[in-house]
Amino acid sequence: MIALTLAEIAALTGGSIAGAEQPVVVEGPVVIDGREAGPGSLFVAFAGEHTDGHLHVPQAAAAGAVAVLGSRPTELPTVVVDDVQRALQQLAQAVVARVRSAGGLTVVGITGSQGKTSVKDLLGAVLGQAAPTVATRGSYNNEIGMPLTALRVDTATRFLVLEMGARGKGHIAELAGLVPPDIGVVLNVGFAHLGEFGSREAIADAKGELVEATTGVAVLNADDERVIAMAARTHARVLTFGQEDQADVLVRDLKLDRLGRPSFTLATAEAAVSVTLQLVGAHQALNAAAAATAAMAAGLTLAQVGAALDGVTTLSKWRMELHELPDGTIVLNDAYNANPDSMRAGIDALATIGADEAVARTVAVLGEMRELGPDAEQEHVAIGRYAAEHGIDQVVVVGEAARGIATGAREGGTATVLLTDNAAVTDWVRAHLGGGDAVLFKASNGARLYEVAQSLL
Repeated sequence: MIALTLAEIAALTGGSIAGAEQPVVVEGPVVIDGREAGPGSLFVAFAGEHTDGHLHVPQAAAAGAVAVLGSRPTELPTVVVDDVQRALQQLAQAVVARVRSAGGLTVVGITGSQGKTSVKDLLGAVLGQAAPTVATRGSYNNEIGMPLTALRVDTATRFLVLEMGARGKGHIAELAGLVPPDIGVVLNVGFAHLGEFGSREAIADAKGELVEATTGVAVLNADDERVIAMAARTHARVLTFGQEDQADVLVRDLKLDRLGRPSFTLATAEAAVSVTLQLVGAHQALNAAAAATAAMAAGLTLAQVGAALDGVTTLSKWRMELHELPDGTIVLNDAYNANPDSMRAGIDALATIGADEAVARTVAVLGEMRELGPDAEQEHVAIGRYAAEHGIDQVVVVGEAARGIATGAREGGTATVLLTDNAAVTDWVRAHLGGGDAVLFKASNGARLYEVAQSLL
């Protein structure tokens, strides 16, 4: 963060200062976890239902924090406010505005039902090759995580890439109102959070709040009719990406190698560049096209974008992580989150890997997809059928909430086992996986299926 005195922080947040006998300057990171504090940090203390951040101030102080933003005085100099969350947001808003006023900062907002984190990672890597870039870490995409990301900018930062999530109408509008994006990217309208929104139309309405707030360029998926319709909701210039011929940035000649890694051509009306990703899944080509379009909107050339994409080797944790074990077992850990669209993408990737003659058997370890509402049962059954239709040899289903996957897989004639919990799954994979098998782990984050994948590694 840019250096600020405690007096400046108090003025920006409407707070009062307690416990500061001499001027204090915050010039380190802003954190909500005392373990992540460093020299010069500001520790933000939330008093929640299950924990009270004020009790962790000593830990933050020991790690180097020099001040606290909280709702009561602490042993460190503290800016005391009535609403800590709102104060954090006000601070982020003010810091970004100051950096912007100094010139040269471009803000990119990204939303969509799936792929947000992958596109954010790709775009952050591409822009980072050109100039100092701050991008959302993990999935810090809500009303607390996004301000924490924004507060990482300093006077050298040229690009700020913000992932924006939503659990209901108005959420993205609120986030975009705090840090208005110069470039807004909408990836797709799928089934994630369908239980909370009620319909895909309602999801589209909420995702479109981003383009309404975008001041420069709206980047839209030409292959998704609900997304391309958002062009009517923005005064920004519109650029599109996709596999349809009308897209401004077009994916052509898509091919996958033996491990499901895509190579393709990115083409515009003026130029084309070949890209070979080191990431798994055909869907990553469209994610790369979205990142490329946003990067070009930010001023990079297609040649710069293509070269940078070739160099991306990893995404955030537990997203299409590919590991080859010494015995030849291939582990595809995509267990950070799941919805019907991303679940199908994971199965597609596993099926592609399984087409290699060196792979003995494909095993899909699948858990619950949460927040699907009344359609949850049928969506789980459909995923089981999809796995069977795509030739997956063995489906392992985790937990009663995911039973529908087992039902669908059995109906499709695929060998299936339903296990009660992750401990049972860990025992099963250790007993049944053999050299040459390829295994996918995929479920919503709350299922913690990534822990089973990690146990193999």
